[in-house]
Amino acid sequence: MRKIYADGTYRGELEEKVKNVFGWDMEITLRSDKSTGFKPLPKRWVVERTFSWLENYRRLAKDYEYRVSTSEAMIYLAFIALMLNKIYSQ
Repeated sequence: MRKIYADGTYRGELEEKVKNVFGWDMEITLRSDKSTGFKPLPKRWVVERTFSWLENYRRLAKDYEYRVSTSEAMIYLAFIALMLNKIYSQ
């Protein structure tokens, strides 16, 4: 992982700590007060869309797993299912 995209909530101390400890670049996307209506923010909509896809899987809706490795495996399975659905729906 080289770059983390985040919203304005994560500015400041966390941004500096991530840079110093892990060496990762953190790009903060801020919402403009001047914009009216809905306007998707760059890169952020990709993350929000991905979380939306994952929320469709019941086992990922809440933290049911005891081990992080099991949660990670469930995420991999969900993405495999998503990819297969996209391949076969064409």
